[in-house]
Amino acid sequence: MANITVSPTRMELTRLKGKLKTAQRGHKLLKDKRDELMKQFLDTVREVRSLRAEVEEDLMRVHKSFTVASALMSSEALEQALLYPKQSVELTRTTQNIMSVNVPVYDFQTKTKSDSDIYPYGFAATSGELDDAVEALGLVFRKMLKLAQIEKSAQLMAEEIEKTRRRVNALEYVMMPNTQEAIRYITMKLDENDRSTTTRLMKVKDMLLKDAIEAKRAENARAMEAFSKSREAAAET
Repeated sequence: MANITVSPTRMELTRLKGKLKTAQRGHKLLKDKRDELMKQFLDTVREVRSLRAEVEEDLMRVHKSFTVASALMSSEALEQALLYPKQSVELTRTTQNIMSVNVPVYDFQTKTKSDSDIYPYGFAATSGELDDAVEALGLVFRKMLKLAQIEKSAQLMAEEIEKTRRRVNALEYVMMPNTQEAIRYITMKLDENDRSTTTRLMKVKDMLLKDAIEAKRAENARAMEAFSKSREAAAET
């Protein structure tokens, strides 16, 4: 018997069949969504792995350049050179819909378009290694922003995949089996009621037929008795 309480009526049977049909259609759509999300999630994870390796390699290069620059310059001079930044960045965030998942899209614009504005110092009192480090850091910033974007996208897609998987399992292993069991239960009850009704009608028919036969016999008996009396009366006369 189903784990839900149902009323064994034809109206309830029709409602449950419609509910089952909707659940089956939703189950298929959710499975398709889960599969497509998994495909895009795996592609995103591969992109994250590749880009992370590039970012780590570039950051190591930046670190080496800063290390060399700090060895050639005094710490006070290095701090003074980088104390007041010349360039500013405006970061904007929009969203992109991927299979009903709103993933972030980051973009930034520098205050000025000149590439030389990333150096907040004069070149006379600084080393060339510091120039290389600042330039490499400016380039790796774009990759870091892209990495943050796709990592956040992968996280959101993973959460959506888990929610979709739970919904698919709930439909496949709970709702649909319970509904099917309820439909079988109602169908069985209605068939039993139909058989019981048929049996009662047959019994009533037999009773009516029996009553009709007995009434016919009684009528024939009365007719024979009346016929006999009429013959006796005719014989006496």
